[in-house]
Amino acid sequence: MARSIEPELLLAIRNGPTHGYDLLERLYTGLAGDGVDIGNLYRLLRSLEAEGIVTSQWRHDLPGRSKRTYELTPEGRDLLDAWVEALRRTHTSIADFIGRYEQGAPT
Repeated sequence: MARSIEPELLLAIRNGPTHGYDLLERLYTGLAGDGVDIGNLYRLLRSLEAEGIVTSQWRHDLPGRSKRTYELTPEGRDLLDAWVEALRRTHTSIADFIGRYEQGAPT
């Protein structure tokens, strides 16, 4: 799974505990239709948990089968903030590039 999915995943988890299939649906929508493999999603979640970015717990009180839910840690929120700042800088650089391109483009 491309590393660029990480900020999308952190954003999807930001508002509270959620489980894998809910995340898969959110990522599918957020990535403009680029499918995310559920196996890769769970591998990334386990990796983020090992890094202390997310925590997980089994929930037996949700409808259907028991589900493992994921939640951001304070370190995860800091990482999401860092991703947003990096993406803002990238957005600014791209906008600057396009502006310079358009200034030199023939009319």
